[in-house]
Amino acid sequence: MTAIVERGRTHRARHSRSAQSALSVTAGVVPPSVVLRSPVDLEVVIPAYNESSRLPATLRRSVEFLADQPWRTRLVVVDNGSVDETAAVARAAVCSTGLVTVTVIGCSRAGKGAAVHRGLMTSTSPMIGFFDADLATPVETLTETVDALRAGAAAVIASRHAPGARFVQPQPFGRRLGGAAFRALTRPLVTGVHDTQCGFKFFQRDAVQAAIRRCRMTGFAFDVELLAQIQRDGGRIVELPVAWTDQTGSTFHPIRDGLTSFGAVLSLHGSTR
Repeated sequence: MTAIVERGRTHRARHSRSAQSALSVTAGVVPPSVVLRSPVDLEVVIPAYNESSRLPATLRRSVEFLADQPWRTRLVVVDNGSVDETAAVARAAVCSTGLVTVTVIGCSRAGKGAAVHRGLMTSTSPMIGFFDADLATPVETLTETVDALRAGAAAVIASRHAPGARFVQPQPFGRRLGGAAFRALTRPLVTGVHDTQCGFKFFQRDAVQAAIRRCRMTGFAFDVELLAQIQRDGGRIVELPVAWTDQTGSTFHPIRDGLTSFGAVLSLHGSTR
């Protein structure tokens, strides 16, 4: 199949202008110089930092599934300052159809939260969200996700700990222990949600863009702040139990990123209510 990747001089110029405005977008303000993408039914943001090895298979599998769905979809790879061939691989490795478009944008601000923020804030599509480049959550989860969003949910998130969820490939013991402590810390902030950290979250555009404008976190704990803000606005969060597979090659460092995430969540207590 022929890759359908947005190309051309005009498009490259737009990407250049967007990259220059990355800091303003991730701060919650979209300057007039940023070119917003045209709407589709569903837009999927994939934050990517040094993901040249895992991204091709994820994109091919995603396009294969999405091409058979009745929605028009765009996959947006946000290259988060990679020093490998992530952007080039994303442009070259995708097999696509007329119902699925793939584009690559940049984010000069470090952090997964910053990359997701940039992808969501430059979208005009009614249903938007993100999943991780490792595709640990099955892409087929999007079918139930779209149904729930169309039924009125403000956010639909995959869960590894809701009743009915299971681990196809478990995490190492240290990650499981740290995750349990983290979930205990986040329960008062995002009520009724079993798992704030699964890398698969989709939203009504108006709800998430209103909430994310008030978010300041750019690291791995950004999910907690975003979901807390959506609940603060009265949005309903639907949690979908999934069969989740722990993938090798994660950029999350249990000690460095874990301690930072715990500190970030502690700072949220009392600030989002």
